[in-house]
Amino acid sequence: MTQPQPRTPTRAFDELLAEGASVPTEGWDFSWFEGRATEARPSWGYATTVAGRLGAVDGPVLDVQTGGGEVLAFALGRASRRPPLVAATEGWPPNVRKAAHTLRPYGAAAVVAAAEDAPLPFADGSFSLVTSRHPVRPLWDEIARVLRPGGAYLAQHVGPASAFELVEYFRGPLPEASRAARDPERERRDAEAAGLEVVDLRAERLRMEFFDIAAVVHFLRKVIWMVPGFTVEAYRLRLRELHERIEAEGPFVAHSSRHLVEARRPDGPGRPGA
Repeated sequence: MTQPQPRTPTRAFDELLAEGASVPTEGWDFSWFEGRATEARPSWGYATTVAGRLGAVDGPVLDVQTGGGEVLAFALGRASRRPPLVAATEGWPPNVRKAAHTLRPYGAAAVVAAAEDAPLPFADGSFSLVTSRHPVRPLWDEIARVLRPGGAYLAQHVGPASAFELVEYFRGPLPEASRAARDPERERRDAEAAGLEVVDLRAERLRMEFFDIAAVVHFLRKVIWMVPGFTVEAYRLRLRELHERIEAEGPFVAHSSRHLVEARRPDGPGRPGA
């Protein structure tokens, strides 16, 4: 009996898996997803907002968990003037090197290797502005400590149950505690407990679409906390099922969760840096 020939979708599936698995994951440049996946952007325009703040700040600036430095570089390039000193931290060694290269033309004094859960390697009251885009977890006590009196923390955080349609497709239903993590009101309370005053807190839920399985593979390799331990080999069957679903029904839709937070260290003596 003649063996059946592989179907075209099977060949396409293997090619897409290989492509998604081969794309470098360093930094936070998402341009590879152009035409393959989309995510609506929050209305506040984080990078542009930071650019405006950089042009107005008089003291040193710190960007925490800067990734490859792309967002900070964008903001510095569009600021009306640059701060007197800019520093950044990053925990993943390939990103430390990438960020140093990316930020050097914009006058960043240093990109410091620092683990995500480690104390910030700076003295008390070092910075007038601390920024961060999508920190793994905001270390409120440390943020308050390194801010000068009157200084501000301006950041965009990942909110609760972000992209959980995709996460639970691979991991199955997660406990309610997982869905409630990163709650913006809880973060408000934690910031206030560290001695900061939250002056702005805005949250939005945004549509995401994945047009092929290569985009899913690259996303899960890049954003590694979504499906811990993700590999193509471990999830091949589930990936095939999702590939066939996208081929038959169109893009896979999920929803990201984002919030903008601005917190200020009050003037005068107080708990931070005491």
